[in-house]
Amino acid sequence: MGHRLFDLKGRRALITGSSQSIGFALAQGLAAAGAQVVLNGRDSAKLAAAAARIAGTETLAFEATDHAAVRTAVDGFEADGKPIDILVNNAGMQHRAPLEEFLADAFERLLQTNIASVFHVGQAVARHMIARGAGRIINIASVQTALARPGIAPYTATKGAVGNLTKGMATDWARYGLNCNAIAPGYFDTPLNAALVADPDFTAWLEKRTPAGRWGRVEELQGACVFLASDAASFVNGHILYVDGGITASL
Repeated sequence: MGHRLFDLKGRRALITGSSQSIGFALAQGLAAAGAQVVLNGRDSAKLAAAAARIAGTETLAFEATDHAAVRTAVDGFEADGKPIDILVNNAGMQHRAPLEEFLADAFERLLQTNIASVFHVGQAVARHMIARGAGRIINIASVQTALARPGIAPYTATKGAVGNLTKGMATDWARYGLNCNAIAPGYFDTPLNAALVADPDFTAWLEKRTPAGRWGRVEELQGACVFLASDAASFVNGHILYVDGGITASL
């Protein structure tokens, strides 16, 4: 039985914000497990370049924060006979500033990109999954779903919301055969964290603070994603899986 539990052959996976970084790494992992991968983003040229790096990949460009655009894209894709069996809500952004100086428009952008997109895309895809009686939704949360750091309070708020929306999705949709879970990455070496990776003081703090003693590599998120997308996680629902080198386990 073993490895067949993790076999994703015959399943189609849509990953939002997947032309680079964590989203692209997750797409690679799902493809390696046999899934037909659908890359998403706003920039068609970047999407095409990313798709060329994974054999057999499809693309679906839409703005994840635009409810109507999401519905049109997802419904049209499904109408073409391309059911979405797995959804990874990965699109996200970061903005750093002291809370007392945080700009209102930056706060609104974080809300739209990090949490509203999870609602918009999750709802659009789930309606089709519910009709089929099966589906996997994996939301990308964060170590900030559980912890806070100075200068990113609004980001922390959005990722806390992702965690609770995941629980809400499971509560509403598990009865229809959907499994809704989240992956919460710790500190990974990504373009989003480039300034922190380049800061020797921050890296020294992180290495001391994290039991594993290092930054994470994006490839280390693939196994968690394949697990939650697969039959191995058939009774896992509403769970937030921290992949963080132990940082949430240790003071």
